[in-house]
Amino acid sequence: MKNEKWTTADIPDLTGKVIIVTGGNSGLGYESVKAFAQNGAEVIMACRSVEKGEVARAEIMKNKPNGKIKIMPLDLMDLSSVRNFTDKFKENYNRLDVLLNNAGIMIPPYGLTKDGFESQIGTNHLGHFALTGLLKDLIVKTPKSRVVSTSSIAHKSGKMGFNNFMFANGNGYTPMKAYGRSKLANLLFIYELQRRFEANNINSIAVAAHPGVSQTNLMRFIEGKFYYRLLKPLSSFFLQSAAMGALPQLRAAVDPNVQGGDYYGPNGFNEMKGSPVKVKSIPASYNTEDAKQLWKLSEKLTDINYNF
Repeated sequence: MKNEKWTTADIPDLTGKVIIVTGGNSGLGYESVKAFAQNGAEVIMACRSVEKGEVARAEIMKNKPNGKIKIMPLDLMDLSSVRNFTDKFKENYNRLDVLLNNAGIMIPPYGLTKDGFESQIGTNHLGHFALTGLLKDLIVKTPKSRVVSTSSIAHKSGKMGFNNFMFANGNGYTPMKAYGRSKLANLLFIYELQRRFEANNINSIAVAAHPGVSQTNLMRFIEGKFYYRLLKPLSSFFLQSAAMGALPQLRAAVDPNVQGGDYYGPNGFNEMKGSPVKVKSIPASYNTEDAKQLWKLSEKLTDINYNF
């Protein structure tokens, strides 16, 4: 396993497949959209800025991909936007082969989403929880469909803390603490979703992935810090490109050997960079009681019930 060299050349023919990629106009999402479209899929690039989406789409289309790319507006920090997106998607599509919950924000100052959620848990977890729930019927209806969520090495420092889940009024908030919690929540969600698929004999799987340490625009909140400037000359030793960072989630989305509940990441030192292989998340991510509590709380906060 450690010696595998899975690349985009291993992506099967995706003709006829419909794939949604959140945050598809930049970074890991952009690389994922590009790879899916190159191999024949119809890809919905879900992004906050349609203008930025058009620029990204034009760039990908220069390579004359075999598939199509459609841009649809989606702001995960606004549940009304999530509902509008899913309503429009259902008007135009009767299947969904892969939902890639890729979009995210990383270590911003304390802030709130439009619905009053702490911004990182609101964007990285609750927005995607709502999106997946509203698309659940289509996912379940599509044979062998997949839900893939992008987590992070940072989940290892995450703690759920249900008593102060959203750092009310900034109480106890640090950017990294909140980010770690949101990325642990991604894994708790995926593993619980997989358990529910299995319990209901649904022919769909839920899978997670992480990109290692990749150069994307998520870095924007630390690029001005003194330690980043000090370490930047050494960055090639621990940073990899967005194209390499996207490989774990691409593999999770399309490799026929992937199984529900799998978690993919780079095979290098501390999973920071390298080829995508199956990896293990921390024991806390497999805590079924935390997963159920998170699920119940997420349904309450988003007012979206999965009904299984």
